[in-house]
Amino acid sequence: MKRVVLGAGLAFAMGVVLIAGKSYLDRGHSEWLLLVPLAFTCAGVLVRQRAPLVSLALGVVGVTIDGFVGPSLGTVLVFTDNLYAAALYGPVRFARILLGVTAVLAVVAGALGGFLAENWWMLAVMGVQAGLVLITPVTTALVLREQRDRAAAEKARAEQVAHLAELDRQASVIAERTRMARELHDMIANHFSAIAIQSTAALSRKDLDPETVRKIMETVRENSVKGMAEMRTMIGLLRQEGDEGEGEATRPRLADVEALVERTRRAGMTVELRVDGEARELPAPIDLAGYRIVQEALTNALKHGASPVSVAVAYEGEQVRLSVENALGGRRRDGLPGAGAGLVGMRERASLVDGFFEAGEVWGGEAANGGDERGCWRVLAVLPAAEGEGRGGRGAQG
Repeated sequence: MKRVVLGAGLAFAMGVVLIAGKSYLDRGHSEWLLLVPLAFTCAGVLVRQRAPLVSLALGVVGVTIDGFVGPSLGTVLVFTDNLYAAALYGPVRFARILLGVTAVLAVVAGALGGFLAENWWMLAVMGVQAGLVLITPVTTALVLREQRDRAAAEKARAEQVAHLAELDRQASVIAERTRMARELHDMIANHFSAIAIQSTAALSRKDLDPETVRKIMETVRENSVKGMAEMRTMIGLLRQEGDEGEGEATRPRLADVEALVERTRRAGMTVELRVDGEARELPAPIDLAGYRIVQEALTNALKHGASPVSVAVAYEGEQVRLSVENALGGRRRDGLPGAGAGLVGMRERASLVDGFFEAGEVWGGEAANGGDERGCWRVLAVLPAAEGEGRGGRGAQG
């Protein structure tokens, strides 16, 4: 506000100096009378931003009075600021209308001046002067307004791009955290479940001979060592710089499913493995997804199911079919809490490679035929044998 008042004061002082210097058309009026229209235009400067149309109205009143008593150069110059403020701070539509009105007034003023002076050269001079006074401030304001609006649009676009980038970053962080949680769950749950089951059996049985206890402890140690090794591998991958992914030497493969089966057998489950078709090299994401799905299915069988367990891996042309069936255990094993993330993780893994997944209780399965009349729990996943060849949906079962 202080700057506006100071600007209006300077404009009035400038006008007074110009009037004192005889910069006006002398029509025999007192010089003090010329201060009235100057005061009107300077009053318009005070409200140029808060009320630009009022500023223009005060300027029009001032310049009209000045036309009868002068005109004076100071009032005309301050009036150009009234025009500029109205075009810059007023409504856009009004600014465009104002440009047309000032253009017409400039032509009319030039023609009228030339006609009254009976000199066509005066028409050109008056036309140029009227154009400078009327059209130039409005045109300048419109150009500046366009640049300001463009800058505001670019700023809004930049903020939107930054917001979208932040959303992408957050989505990437969430996706990476989900992937890490899924990997850690699948790696650790199998080993720790076997350790918990075997240690519980060793603690609950008082009639075990030393040789049996020794075998149980060896299995517990083996699972502990393998679990720690996989944890070190995961930590090493997290510390790698760049997007190098999982190394070929450390990446679990579907071809290693026999080791998972053997580990489950050592935990006390009866497991049968069947591989149909010719095993072949699979893309890394599909290979890892298949391995982790079988691993988690066996972990769930250890924690919640019962023997016998049947694992089937079938290589069928453009897809790989994985099936894990176990007899229903009837209740959760004591001391083995679950987070409920196993089925979610398996479904996510299948979905990420455009595969099909389902899990639930079925009747007539291989494990059920082995001795559980109530049926069995089956995990079924159908994965594409190559990336981009997914057959997601129930159509994959046929």
